[in-house]
Amino acid sequence: MLKYYVPPIFKGISSLCAAVSERDAGVSRGFFQSLNLGLHVGDDPLAVNENRRRFFEALNLDYAQSVCCEQVHSNTVKVVTAKDCGKGAKNLENVIKGVDGLITAEEDVPLLLFFADCAPLFLYDAQNKVIALLHAGWRGTYGDIAGNALAAMQKHFGTRPSDCLAAIGPCIGGECYSVSDDFLTQMKSRFGSFDNFYGDAATSILFRAQGKLHFSLYQANLALLQKHGLKKECIGGLPPCTACFNDSYFSYRAEHGKTGRHGAIFCLRPKRH
Repeated sequence: MLKYYVPPIFKGISSLCAAVSERDAGVSRGFFQSLNLGLHVGDDPLAVNENRRRFFEALNLDYAQSVCCEQVHSNTVKVVTAKDCGKGAKNLENVIKGVDGLITAEEDVPLLLFFADCAPLFLYDAQNKVIALLHAGWRGTYGDIAGNALAAMQKHFGTRPSDCLAAIGPCIGGECYSVSDDFLTQMKSRFGSFDNFYGDAATSILFRAQGKLHFSLYQANLALLQKHGLKKECIGGLPPCTACFNDSYFSYRAEHGKTGRHGAIFCLRPKRH
């Protein structure tokens, strides 16, 4: 049975489809098993397309309409429309290049990104009916891709962060994400002013555990979203750790780089649904 994670903050909003796939109920083999949605990891493209079809079918969407971006660990975002539907949906030749975040205000334009430890960020402007889906690894987080997306939403659609809901999808948890000590110095330039920059394992962006330095993608992006004006109560709760729940999600770290990708979908549903 195909399963997927729905950010709790979006449950009950019938005009939205927000979901992150789990890794069962697909047709991929080997370490891609089984619902790998990434075309860029060496899997059979026919299997990947079938997996995407199954995921979208479970959500009553058409995968051929999806919009995908290259995901190069940047902080660059792009506004897309119905004219972009199908880009990256079935192959990589026409994927939107050099971008790690997509924004749309149009219905039935499913945004589709891929993950295996990095954080999916969902932003929803409930006032102007605008959505953004972002790929935030440590580089995108350091580059504040969330802030860039909110700025673009404000520029193009008049979005106010105080009107937004946000969710951070399944990603690697801090306890499973050890980093080098040089990382601490690098992160100070972005996060050093935050009260939770360094300290307690449960709430800090960086902390020490078992003699190693650890980084929390969740806490870092949570802090940035609040800095940019989102209300704390409008940001969804702690998501599952992809490394701890490696039986449900692909994890680059837990599987030593040999893994597939789960997918995150964000879409403004057409009024007919």
